[in-house]
Amino acid sequence: MAAIDPTTRGRPAPDLGRRPSGRDAIAALARHPVLAKAFLPFNGYTLLDTELPIREVEILILRVAARRQSRYLWGQHFFAGRAAGLTDEEIARVAYGPKAPFLSPLDRALLLAVDELIDDGVISADTWAALAAELDERKLLDVLFVTGCYETMAWVMNSLDLEPDPRIPEYLTSSAESR
Repeated sequence: MAAIDPTTRGRPAPDLGRRPSGRDAIAALARHPVLAKAFLPFNGYTLLDTELPIREVEILILRVAARRQSRYLWGQHFFAGRAAGLTDEEIARVAYGPKAPFLSPLDRALLLAVDELIDDGVISADTWAALAAELDERKLLDVLFVTGCYETMAWVMNSLDLEPDPRIPEYLTSSAESR
């Protein structure tokens, strides 16, 4: 049995065999090694060590990608969202936003939180209360930091004009065949 890495709360490393790699984003950060050394542990925390379940992390990231129209971030996390258990229908609801039908109260609150942070820089009292009904204080803080981290990544990816992996149609076909 493989040892559990304590820095990832037991989450396995992503299987990149059937989804795009993030090599272009890593290559962009590699242009500034001191910045990469500072940022990558934080990014790793928000993706692999947060106390939020990975499903909720991916909802937050996908909503940031949708709101920021970050094709690269969306292309990466569409597959990560699937791996986290989100269905294609749920991913479509994330893109549609908090007014999408059939959202659970927590999913709606997560989408509202991202939208409010992007629009106003603060989560409203009503949205905070909806989140707090299901999340403890540490998870609430993780909502803020996951959103902020991926907001920053969307800025970087969009500003550097990173293109989504051209093999995405191939990955979509192979993942549909494996279902």
